[in-house]
Amino acid sequence: MQTLVAPAAAEIVIRNSRFIAEAFVVEEAESARELLRAQKELRPDATHVVHAFVIGANANVLGCSDDGEPPGTAGRPALEVLKGSGITNIMVTITRYFGGVKLGVGGLVKAYTEATQEVLAKAETQELTEQTEFTLQVPYPCYEPVRRLLAEVGAEVTAETFADDVNIQGRMRDGELDDFARKVADLSNGKAKLTVNDEDEENADGGR
Repeated sequence: MQTLVAPAAAEIVIRNSRFIAEAFVVEEAESARELLRAQKELRPDATHVVHAFVIGANANVLGCSDDGEPPGTAGRPALEVLKGSGITNIMVTITRYFGGVKLGVGGLVKAYTEATQEVLAKAETQELTEQTEFTLQVPYPCYEPVRRLLAEVGAEVTAETFADDVNIQGRMRDGELDDFARKVADLSNGKAKLTVNDEDEENADGGR
């Protein structure tokens, strides 16, 4: 499976109607719903804001809506394009500004299909890699070196809490954790502590 590297956008015009297709990275259905609300707030004058999403390592979380277009003419065609693309953790919104000419059922299906295909053609993708979520407890003197190390390994930091120590929450590619843990152990003289998902807490030397 592939996933987006960054958001993408494309626009087509069919019989004076504008179709603005935008692709985003989403990893949860709730995030997709929030993004849809934001898109509608961003373009309150749009005639329709149609969406479709595919989420999960197995592309098994699906959703779409026609947003007032005739049933089955908008969200479903967009979703079918996504399902056939091999891309997951993706949401596409297609904003339509009505141009005064009705397209009919077949015309709408064609328009929303083409808009989705167009934005996917412009999107940059990469191979989806499974990621490990972690929490790292780090003494303050080690914080900056550890942050640099996280950047070097391409880890994503999702939250930080500053208390007696610094608690860093994040995720990184599967297979990177053991090497990362050894490097953190060297930086912290074994004082950093790593928690992986729901596993038992471990020292940053990789010991289980």
